[in-house]
Amino acid sequence: MESEKTGIEYYTEIVNASLDEISKYYVGQRNNLEIIMSAIINSGHVLINDFPGIGKTFISKLISHTLGISFSRIQFTPDLLPGDITGTRVWKQNKGDFETVKGPIFANLILADEINRAPPKTQSALLEAMEEKHVTIEGETIKLQEPFIVLATENPVEFEGTYPLPEAELDRFMVKISLGYPEDVELLRRRLSWKEEDPSSEARVVLDSRILAELRKYMESDITISEEVLTYVSSFAQIRQDKRVLAGPSPRGLISLLRLSRGLAVMDGRDFVTPDDVKRAAPYALAHRLILRPEIMIERVDEASIIAEYLNKIQVPK
Repeated sequence: MESEKTGIEYYTEIVNASLDEISKYYVGQRNNLEIIMSAIINSGHVLINDFPGIGKTFISKLISHTLGISFSRIQFTPDLLPGDITGTRVWKQNKGDFETVKGPIFANLILADEINRAPPKTQSALLEAMEEKHVTIEGETIKLQEPFIVLATENPVEFEGTYPLPEAELDRFMVKISLGYPEDVELLRRRLSWKEEDPSSEARVVLDSRILAELRKYMESDITISEEVLTYVSSFAQIRQDKRVLAGPSPRGLISLLRLSRGLAVMDGRDFVTPDDVKRAAPYALAHRLILRPEIMIERVDEASIIAEYLNKIQVPK
């Protein structure tokens, strides 16, 4: 997208243009799209915890197409092996040597569908990629493409034959979100206008990997975060002392909260982060990082309610 504008005006324009384009095809809450987009422009990974059939695969393909980045889908199953994700070494008879065959993880945006159905060994292969931005194939370390973003899904109601994600892996996700059901009448109305069964490729390409890299650098260097806002973000660390939790937000969680807030500021046309950005981002960046005591879970107290409680309790800077 060419523009004579620079700085915050330019980046606000192109990010919101991407959201507008996605919204032409995806029927859902704009807030959810903005949270996911904020994570993506920060190269953060996203975990979608939701029911089947609400369009998780569609929105992943739509986002990757609109952002002009490559897409790959991996269906996680109990028999999936690490090599099925990363790739392997194959003997080539005509060359008389082994050749590295890269797996589906070599793309910019990876849809890890039903990630909790794969065994821990396979999940750990993805964990290395998410954290280190490289994979190891039979002793050979290969760097992944930039940006590298995992958008994983899990079903919140089917637990038979699943492997719960370990805390270390959950902590790698910048955001955990539930999309919810779309507005059905509008969904059906738009479906009638589609020329193809999957219209994601019809969307206009608004960004590319180069602009995304420039945007990340801009956010890191030019978005102002005051001492008051930094103190406010750090205040959520007090959740670790809550008697209802075994573990509270990790340092990585607080950094994710700050980065997510920074992305929301850009969408709002500001080159500075406000406490309202932090309050908006906190449930998505922190709730999945809490580990509750078993007796508290029996009382039907969940992580989101604890985050909401602290949002009301912690003093907001003015």
